[in-house]
Amino acid sequence: MRLINIGFGNIVFANRLIAIVSPESAPVKRLVQDARDRGMLIDATYGRRTRAVLIADSDHVILSAVQPETVANRLAETDVNRSTETVANRSTEADINRSTDTGVNRYSPQDGEQTEGDTPDSEPDGKRTGRAGGAKKRRGS
Repeated sequence: MRLINIGFGNIVFANRLIAIVSPESAPVKRLVQDARDRGMLIDATYGRRTRAVLIADSDHVILSAVQPETVANRLAETDVNRSTETVANRSTEADINRSTDTGVNRYSPQDGEQTEGDTPDSEPDGKRTGRAGGAKKRRGS
């Protein structure tokens, strides 16, 4: 569910939009008038000049006081954010799968036990040193 702000706190579902057009041409003006006559017009301009006409797949026509380019940029922004989140989720899942596939056991603070594997704060024999972050062992101690 993607939402787009079309101005003055008005929000529409992005996946329901078919077109975002400028209101100056005669065909668009006729489209707006026809929608008004049918009761399918949503005026979200708050009395300001109409700068964009949004056409929904439900035959609703929405008037906005925001430029069509601005609405299109907001739509593109949500697409970019959505694809970035998808890529981030996929890479996180891949990292999780990779770490479980290697069979490396890690120290688990819940159990309080050291398990097999080389962790930053363990000695090669598996004993916990208590040095945080893998601090170097002093010579002679």
